[in-house]
Amino acid sequence: MKPDMFKKPVCILVGLGFPAEVRSVMDAYRHLVEWPVSLRDTAHSVALKACSSALRGETEAETARGLFAAFAEKHDMFASETDPIVASQIQCESDPHVH
Repeated sequence: MKPDMFKKPVCILVGLGFPAEVRSVMDAYRHLVEWPVSLRDTAHSVALKACSSALRGETEAETARGLFAAFAEKHDMFASETDPIVASQIQCESDPHVH
């Protein structure tokens, strides 16, 4: 496993509420960099700094994951894994045999 990979992905809602799995520090970093400047706050700043630090090898990937998950939850982007609709959509997207 790559050092920036999360042990467990963070499932967030993107676009029009579609679920996406953030599997690594780089994925989280990309989401944070693309976050609109006008909506950036302390949670964003902390998560972005943690991801930058993890990418440099100064912080554990799981630390960055936790802060990214907290940011996502604060901004109502966090998709509950217990949500059956979200879970089925993720399964369908990741399973090529399900149409």
